[in-house]
Amino acid sequence: MKMSSPLTILFIFLSLIMINHLYVVSSTTWCIATLTATNAQLQDNINFACSQGVDCRPIKPGGSCFVPDTLVNHASYVMNAYYQSHGRTTEACSFKNTGTFAATDPSYGSCVYGS
Repeated sequence: MKMSSPLTILFIFLSLIMINHLYVVSSTTWCIATLTATNAQLQDNINFACSQGVDCRPIKPGGSCFVPDTLVNHASYVMNAYYQSHGRTTEACSFKNTGTFAATDPSYGSCVYGS
């Protein structure tokens, strides 16, 4: 059976949509702090995530994610832990617009970000 040109184009278009959708569903993302977040916002994000059941021991002295000892690194770790444990939704990474998505694993050394 030969398809008409409009049906062929529609089939290709719908196939591309489905392929793109499958990629988004299967891709892994991490939530990290934006570079424009202030120190006060980063500290608020740490306080919030740690008060919501996130294991914050890795960012404490001696923890696997303590070094480098910076607010942006500590906030990114706990923001991602919150995001991963709260359904990986856009809302779970918002943090009052101070969270953003990373497509590359931000883990480093012994500091492993969950996915």
